Amino acid sequence: MTSSRTHAVDADFLALPLAALADAALDAARRGGAQHADLRVHRLRTQHLELRDGRVVVAADSETLGLAVRVLRDGVWGFAAHVDLTPEVAVATARRALDVTATLASLATERVTLADEPVHAGAVWVSPYDVDPWAVDVAEKIGLLTDRSTALLAASGVDHVSASLVQVKEQSFYADTAGTTTTQQRVRVDPDISITTVDRAGGAFESLRTLAPPAGRGWEYLTGTGWDWGAELTELPELLAEKVRAPSVVAGPTDLVIDPTNLWLVIHESIGHATEYDRAIGYEAAYAGTSFATPDKLGTLRYGSDVLTVTGDRTVPHGLASVGYDDDGVAAQEFDLVRDGVLVGYQVDRSFAPRLGLDRSNGCAYADSAEHVPLQRMANVSLQPDPVSDRPTSDLIGAVEDGLYVVGDRSWSIDMQRYNFQFTGQRFHRIRGGELVGQVRDVAYQATTTDFWGSLEAVGGPSTWRLGGAFNCGKAQPGQVAPVSHGCPSALLRGVTVLNTGSGS
Repeated sequence: MTSSRTHAVDADFLALPLAALADAALDAARRGGAQHADLRVHRLRTQHLELRDGRVVVAADSETLGLAVRVLRDGVWGFAAHVDLTPEVAVATARRALDVTATLASLATERVTLADEPVHAGAVWVSPYDVDPWAVDVAEKIGLLTDRSTALLAASGVDHVSASLVQVKEQSFYADTAGTTTTQQRVRVDPDISITTVDRAGGAFESLRTLAPPAGRGWEYLTGTGWDWGAELTELPELLAEKVRAPSVVAGPTDLVIDPTNLWLVIHESIGHATEYDRAIGYEAAYAGTSFATPDKLGTLRYGSDVLTVTGDRTVPHGLASVGYDDDGVAAQEFDLVRDGVLVGYQVDRSFAPRLGLDRSNGCAYADSAEHVPLQRMANVSLQPDPVSDRPTSDLIGAVEDGLYVVGDRSWSIDMQRYNFQFTGQRFHRIRGGELVGQVRDVAYQATTTDFWGSLEAVGGPSTWRLGGAFNCGKAQPGQVAPVSHGCPSALLRGVTVLNTGSGS
């Protein structure tokens, strides 16, 4: 089910002196000689609830609010921010940003040019959700998490239960000297429940958690819209018991059918970060390093098999990186990154698009708060399903004589070029003769990016396509976090190296 209710931007955000702040800051920037300037007012509200064994251990609300002014004068950026939202402070902040350009002018080795963008005057965008989670009483939220924890604790073999909910409402106002003004509001939630069993005699323990990804939805997500919580929570204890009894995996080349709940993270690490243009040119290296997919390979690099088509998309409903307009004032778009296995594009913002020879940015600028400058950040980077037939996951499993079905994400590692990697999962189901025959454990799979995607033989159809994702993709110094989703179908890959993490082989 897809939410379709239309909400308005909250009245208390609209009541802020947004237009007056923009007029004051942008006029000061023009008078100071800026060829481009923008003002951004950003508010982020977060609530975090966490229960352990049915008892509340965290119940915290936080809010950040401020204004930021960015100016471009003689090809040099300047940036400043403040927490006071008055026209006088906006003027002073613009002047401080201009002072930054004067300080940096002698140090700048390259001059910034911005790609053109149509003017979007008076634009408003609100993400699709049914029930604003801030309209739901905290006691009701805790009650739901308590009920689910209590039911799981009553199940055989479950010794501990952790349940949490993080909800975010992000609001922004943007105005620039070209005449664009945008006002946006987006809501996202991240529910999670995990269960643990303990072998008190041996001291070992094992755990499983729910597969529901964070989503650009409201409270309705926790009550059944977009995820079948009843079915998953009912089967979770049995799956955990089976995992505890499961034999250790035999290492070696193995055919894998990978569920979207696991594959989204491989896409994020090996394609999403690798196709950020600032990483590809070595401009950015914090947290996730640079990229093996450098611009000299654009149009020629064989990223994977012909089945591999990957897009960036800031418009997909309920995507964590979906917006109406980015923090450069660019309208959200969908664009190709890998087509038929070949690298064909990058994620860019307005300052990087001209370096790549593009006439327009594809809308990938984002700052996580007013105190931080916008960066090129990841779109919802997604693997496309089979365009011809709606092939179910069972068909992919049926094509495997001896292999594994991988479900849920867990730990991972990847090198600083986004090339050599290793991933684990929540569950690994053995496939024999095209049928699932029980779980195995101690599993990790290892590959290089191009070998892994080169082994992609088939993908499922649209009915298998799901959004995964995370709230906390890190980048930059000072560090910023961004929410991002990754859609993908189930996928069949041949001969991937599987390791036994218990034996180290």
